[in-house]
Amino acid sequence: MGEHLTQDAYEACRLCPRRCGAHRAAGVPGRCGMSSELRVARSALHLWEEPPISGEAGSGAIFFSGCPLRCVFCQNHEISSEGFGLPVTTARLAEMMLELQGQGALNINLVTPLHFAPHVRDAVGMAREAGLTLPIVCNTSGYELAEVVRSLADVVDVWLADFKYADGALAGTLSAAPDYPEVAAEALAAMVDSVRAAGGRSLGEDCSMRRGVIVRHLVLPGHADDSCAVLDRVWEIAGNEADLSVMNQYTPNEACRRAGGALSHGVSEEEYEIVLCHADDLGFERIWWQEGGTVSESFVPAFDATGVVGPELACPSRPQAL
Repeated sequence: MGEHLTQDAYEACRLCPRRCGAHRAAGVPGRCGMSSELRVARSALHLWEEPPISGEAGSGAIFFSGCPLRCVFCQNHEISSEGFGLPVTTARLAEMMLELQGQGALNINLVTPLHFAPHVRDAVGMAREAGLTLPIVCNTSGYELAEVVRSLADVVDVWLADFKYADGALAGTLSAAPDYPEVAAEALAAMVDSVRAAGGRSLGEDCSMRRGVIVRHLVLPGHADDSCAVLDRVWEIAGNEADLSVMNQYTPNEACRRAGGALSHGVSEEEYEIVLCHADDLGFERIWWQEGGTVSESFVPAFDATGVVGPELACPSRPQAL
């Protein structure tokens, strides 16, 4: 795929590990739930990411509609599976990035964007030509094709990637993706390689991340053993070339509460401590963790199309893909 990542990729889609082959360009939704019509649910400053990403000024977060995964515990279901979002052009996406830069954002944080990878590549190029200087953060579920990661290595500066599962059976049950562990491992290796090739991890004077990899792991209730296995895999692939973010913010959605079982309640302090101690024992030097009580907090913004409607970037030197 590589440098040939163009709008043609939507004609028989192979942009995600589902490789569904949908003719998204003709309006047929792929397994991500989206056609090739670019859809965005929110564009605004976001203060709830890791400190090197949000800092005090906030990350310029753009939330894309659709997702290749189907996590039963998803907190963003309005946009991931229910399709909320407004259609925008590539030129409008580029202008959103410049608007966020004008609002003082530390970076441009593209949230679950890679099923729209050709649009992302075009929009970043347009915005760069028009004066965008901020780092580009790719905020991903980790369920990505390594070749798509490599195709965007010259566009993305920071990879903010989940690594959800080490056990394929658990991934199949909770996200309908039994191949998740292998796919995420290959994608993470490609992310680490891309940052290494660009010169390695780099921070600005304000300690914001300018280039690097942050691996996130959400501890699930009843599955501390799998969490520890995830950390083993991340350490094997990335070592201290990645920051590690271990989260205890799991909050059961309505469906999980109704179903009962382990996923109907939050993570215990004991489970979380087991995982944090394992991360420390492995040798991770940069670990981000959360204080107790985060299950009662909301880290999910209002998906109300804030910042989505507006002018397009006028950039006649580049084609404006729809």
